[in-house]
Amino acid sequence: MRSKETGTGPFSADAEKGPVPRFAGSDRYVATGELMLAVNAAVTLGRPLLVKGEPGTGKTQLAQEVAAALGRPLFEWHIKSTSKAQQGLYEYDAVSRLRDSQLGDARVADIANYIVPGMLWRAFESDTQSVLLIDEIDKADIEFPNDLLRELDRMEFWVYETRQLVKARQRPIVFITSNNEKELPDAFLRRCFFHYIRFPDAATMEQIVEVHYPGLKKALLSEALNAFYRVREVPGLKKKPSTSELLDWIKLLLAEDIPPEALRADDPKTAIPPLYGALLKNEQDVHLFEQLVFLNRRAGRPG
Repeated sequence: MRSKETGTGPFSADAEKGPVPRFAGSDRYVATGELMLAVNAAVTLGRPLLVKGEPGTGKTQLAQEVAAALGRPLFEWHIKSTSKAQQGLYEYDAVSRLRDSQLGDARVADIANYIVPGMLWRAFESDTQSVLLIDEIDKADIEFPNDLLRELDRMEFWVYETRQLVKARQRPIVFITSNNEKELPDAFLRRCFFHYIRFPDAATMEQIVEVHYPGLKKALLSEALNAFYRVREVPGLKKKPSTSELLDWIKLLLAEDIPPEALRADDPKTAIPPLYGALLKNEQDVHLFEQLVFLNRRAGRPG
């Protein structure tokens, strides 16, 4: 099968391939208009969507929800510091072949029996357009993104052991997430459509909480959000609490039947929010928060 060059690389969406799928959010994922535009733009261009944002803002879940909403198979490749680009294509299991040869197994005659397809290979071989997630690409070595340039651009790669060319049957919808731990190479960035997920404002966060805890009492929701954003706004925090940590905290508040008034800043019984261990994850931030509350009260201001 020969690829078609249409100005945006082979396998770009065109009229012959039918209508381009469009993402309009889902019941389980609150997507802003900007985010939906970014997803659909990347699909239209046939480019990977590079998604950045604070940890806990739903970058990984985005790919999962797009796959579910569009009815596409999902292939997830979660990157570690030891990950190599080759692992996403395939791996040759030489150890198993050596063991089988010592046992006289007839399988050793065919090296293809010891080629283990990676997530890119599996996504390329999907009969229907798939969704491929390359999660936290910045965890790997700096050369990792560059090592995938050709494969993501041309949607093909060569298997040297079997002298086989693997080509995508349909271009996957590719999501790449990054937490900004490392700068990504310019050559890689040029091939991506980029979107930064801003931290949700209070109105958007209220919608997110409603998805996870429908029917939550308004008084508790209001006080919980006020307390949550008050913690995030403390200057000098080493780690600001994320959306996922807010959801964990609300779950605990409900389980322990914490009343809304216990979350108020002017409650004299508390220096920091109850069950703060769901929000503050190191002793420096707990100490900093306690100090600021104490100083505010000494100055006669609400904490």
